[in-house]
Amino acid sequence: MTGGPVRGLLLDVDDTLVDTRGAFRHALIAVAQEYLSEGIDPELLVQFWRADGSGWYRAHTRGEMTHREQRQRRANELHAEFGGDPMDDEAYDVWDARFERHFREGWRAFEDAAPFLDALDEAGIPYGAVTNADSAYQELKLAACGLDRVEVFVGVDTFGVGKPDARVFVEGVRRLGLDPAEVAYVGDEPDIDAGAAAAAGLTGVWLDRPGARRGTAEETAPTSAGVVRVSGLDEVLSALR
Repeated sequence: MTGGPVRGLLLDVDDTLVDTRGAFRHALIAVAQEYLSEGIDPELLVQFWRADGSGWYRAHTRGEMTHREQRQRRANELHAEFGGDPMDDEAYDVWDARFERHFREGWRAFEDAAPFLDALDEAGIPYGAVTNADSAYQELKLAACGLDRVEVFVGVDTFGVGKPDARVFVEGVRRLGLDPAEVAYVGDEPDIDAGAAAAAGLTGVWLDRPGARRGTAEETAPTSAGVVRVSGLDEVLSALR
């Protein structure tokens, strides 16, 4: 299926190893109780936040704005949509401290994450993470979730840009000591994860967990050449044989 032997794996973190959607839900419910209109369906909050219709987070991963700038803009758009007041810098600082505290409280590994890393360790397959957040933050997140076995990290801080830029995938491959054709990348987004990895010369693995899609048009499109589609981490190794 892969066109060659896969000897190493690179992994996304959010919504691949860690249930970040669930953590966002936990945080959004907390801030909604204080800031937004009553009676809002939490799933609507999560869908709006994850959709990021203005593309602020992807602008951050292109190096066009800081993490703070993208989150403040998303927070104000959330307020505008669901009945909250606009926030200046001072008000946002208070909001973000509350949001971040509850976000971290909600960090949990997916049930298949630790067994998947166990399988990689048992098979002697080297692995690392390529992520669109700062490496240190993601190391902290994985440690909090009991997944502090990932030693290779390439984050948005490495080059000042993130996925889908080919450089981050190539750097992850370099740090594994392998060639792109020998490495697969596993992530939950078909475009900036699996598709971009395939474009960089890796095998892309789209982790299409049931009920977890963000609902964007590209996520409903057929997978492209060089992309393998799985519904859980327990399917990855068999799909790459």
